[in-house]
Amino acid sequence: MQFGMPYGMMNGYGMSYGNGILGLIFWILVIIGSVLLIKYLWESSGAKRDQESALEILKKRYARGEISKEEFEEKKKDL
Repeated sequence: MQFGMPYGMMNGYGMSYGNGILGLIFWILVIIGSVLLIKYLWESSGAKRDQESALEILKKRYARGEISKEEFEEKKKDL
């Protein structure tokens, strides 16, 4: 007496085909996920590297007290 799937049912091809398709889908999803993660990390690190505008630097210098109000206004007009 044989238990489980009768001999010849799917003959191994159905299971192997199913695993092949699922395996292929799995690896496609892994590759897509990796590409999206790398793209996200690349873009987020690029945002940190963006230089500040000259006006932002000028405002920070004025806020720290490095330049006077007159200097700030003068340099702001130049920009």
